[in-house]
Amino acid sequence: MAEPMGLLDDKVAIITGAGADIGRATALLFAAEGAQVVVHDCGGSAADPGSNGQAAQQVAGEIEAAGGVATACTTAASSAAGAEAIVAEAVARLGRLDILVNSVDRRDDQSLLEMTEAAWVAVVDAHLKAAFLLTQAAAKQLVGQGEGGRIVNTTSLSALQGQGREANLGTAQAGIYGLTRVAAIELQRHRITVNAIAPVAKTQATAHQSELDSLGELTPEHVAPAALMLASDLCGDRTGQLLGVCGSRVYRLALVQSRGKLKDQDAPWTAQEIAEHWDGICKV
Repeated sequence: MAEPMGLLDDKVAIITGAGADIGRATALLFAAEGAQVVVHDCGGSAADPGSNGQAAQQVAGEIEAAGGVATACTTAASSAAGAEAIVAEAVARLGRLDILVNSVDRRDDQSLLEMTEAAWVAVVDAHLKAAFLLTQAAAKQLVGQGEGGRIVNTTSLSALQGQGREANLGTAQAGIYGLTRVAAIELQRHRITVNAIAPVAKTQATAHQSELDSLGELTPEHVAPAALMLASDLCGDRTGQLLGVCGSRVYRLALVQSRGKLKDQDAPWTAQEIAEHWDGICKV
């Protein structure tokens, strides 16, 4: 009797931040669905800023012990050369590339008035800069292969709704949302879909957020299936979408434009008129 087909049989996936939490859960699920996984994690997590990438080796070992195919990669994606090297390593070791999942979660929460430049740069670079460089490097490989592909980014509610003490993270992940939308438009003609997930989950990086305790089970394993759907043929031609996951609740997020209000006269609005008609202007 033939074994059941996995959703990602014969696919090669790079998953960043895969040494722990959501990245790890995603890597394990992808491998269980037949993917050959590049477990990317170069250390520097919220829980262990000085780690040397051992977590990537451990997760790759878990996958191989379960009968899957995985390779650990600890090359930093902080430069174009680094991102290109990660993609090249995937191709050299596993023969090709089909999927990229950007799943890094690095935080340094500080108030806007107290945030240091170093905290700003570290978080923006870890999220937005790395996502751009890896998306660019992966897209070049996928276009060259000529067989389409899937890119799944990770953003958060901080990007769209705001969250106190997260100016660096909110800015970085808002940028990732913008990157997702632009890349989706540009890569659609190459049959490459680009989507994003916005998870709410209990991880090492969010352990201090007591407000999550009232929301029930918010495990990384709740989030991984959303990434799997967007990285598999189940996604179809959907692209530029943002999927929110909060425990057992899954929902679509989108920017909404109000109906607005047209001025009767063909003339610019005055500031006073905008204030006076504010409710009508904002009505959805």
